[in-house]
Parts: sequence; structure tokens; C-alpha cells
Amino acid sequence: MVTFSHPFALAGYADELPAGGYEVIVEEELIQGLSFEAYRTTATYLLVHGRGGRSGRTELRLITQKDLETALNRDSGFHT
Repeated sequence: MVTFSHPFALAGYADELPAGGYEVIVEEELIQGLSFEAYRTTATYLLVHGRGGRSGRTELRLITQKDLETALNRDSGFHT
């Protein structure tokens, strides 16, 4: 879970999302051939619940970890 205190935008998406809590889903795969168990991230998604006319719908938005960190850093440094 991540929480945004202010409306925010993510790279690759035109719309602005409202402040609030968002679930982050990370897909990983086992790296084969190692002498220990290790995983690599294959995809990161932000779970976006619909609002207004799209209420009741949920969207998985493919994002990068870097884009998520950038948005969170922007949010924490937001000044009014």
C-alpha cells in the first residue's frame, strides 16, 4: 500500500489520480539456476478504483518502480 496526500499523475497516463491509498501489486519470478532462492520483479501495478461514471470498476495500471518512487517523492515534497 502507498498513500498520496495530494492528487498525482504517473508517467504514461494522462489523467490525474486523487489523493488516497493505493494498493501496489508486484509480480515476481523465481530466478532459476542459483544455489539459493531469489526472485526478480517482472511487473509492478497500481490498483486504481474507478470513480464517478467508472465507479465499481478497478484498473491495474502497469507502472515502473522508478515512476512510483518519483510520484511519491513529488507528493512528499509538495508545497502549497
